[in-house]
Amino acid sequence: MLSIAYIGNGKSTNRYHAPFAQKVENIQIKKIYARSEPTWDKLKDVEYVSDTDSIWTDEEIELVVISTPPTSHYQFAKEALLNGKNVLVEKPFCETTEEALELFTLAEESNLMLQCYQNRRFDSDFLTVQKVIESGVLGDILEVEMHFDYFRPEVPLNTHHFSKLDGFFYSHACHTLDQVLSYFGKPLNTTYDVRQLLGENRLNDYFDLDLFYQDGLKISVKSSYFRIKERPSFVVYGTKGCFVKQTKDRQEEHLKLFHMPTNSDFGVDLPEHYGVLTYMDDAGRYHEEKVVSEIGDYSRFYEALYQTIKHGAPQLVTKEQTITQIEILNEGIAQMNQNIK
Repeated sequence: MLSIAYIGNGKSTNRYHAPFAQKVENIQIKKIYARSEPTWDKLKDVEYVSDTDSIWTDEEIELVVISTPPTSHYQFAKEALLNGKNVLVEKPFCETTEEALELFTLAEESNLMLQCYQNRRFDSDFLTVQKVIESGVLGDILEVEMHFDYFRPEVPLNTHHFSKLDGFFYSHACHTLDQVLSYFGKPLNTTYDVRQLLGENRLNDYFDLDLFYQDGLKISVKSSYFRIKERPSFVVYGTKGCFVKQTKDRQEEHLKLFHMPTNSDFGVDLPEHYGVLTYMDDAGRYHEEKVVSEIGDYSRFYEALYQTIKHGAPQLVTKEQTITQIEILNEGIAQMNQNIK
């Protein structure tokens, strides 16, 4: 049995972590730390505590999950490691590469696991794109466009100061950037267009990154708060055709409706959500067909976590991937500031 504790009792813990951890056999949520009386319904058989010492001194707890605002990730992660706990940190991991390297060095010296929670590796749209690419029907892949759009103008309109860790770029690009790094690897170079559409000292509400790889492959990662009609979640272009997945993974949609992972249809795409594959086969025949979506499931991250801690399996998210992402995020912010000047 893997006993875990959560630091933080907000939306992240209750929506994006606990329901998936509870799906995994041999994982037990033992304690949750909350500074104030919980606003979410209490989980059955879980002890709610108001001080972290009761977690640090509990020898049964092997894993501590840091699910607090990003500004506190570094300090809580360091404290957990110093108290001999394996640590999972919600994204964005922390602010600087120096902080991240310090934490990873501490984990390595203490023979503990430290990892960033990159659950969107198990989004259905991303898994479906991988299936299509690996089928080979698109030929050599030339370009991939990834969009994570919103129409939430009230958010940037009501934000009157810039905060890097809480900003749109740092807190949202970490989703799609990890998908890129996990599947395509580290880019040879990257170009950045990170903007504050409403002006200086406001939210950075737009980003457009191009990541370049060998053989001419380009991956574009784009997002905005001002897209009243969302762009496709993924568009993949190859030498023989293209694949367009219009809609995002539906797990978040279902969680917001409190339609939980215990339901058999949780996160499952309907036919109207399927992507469209268009290609020419080797005989020169034209094909256009829908591709049944893979099923996304964030509990697969917790299954991998269990295997790492209990059986020594390699970490799903590596130190190198986490450091590379922080470097890209910080360079994007730096170039945004240069453009303002």
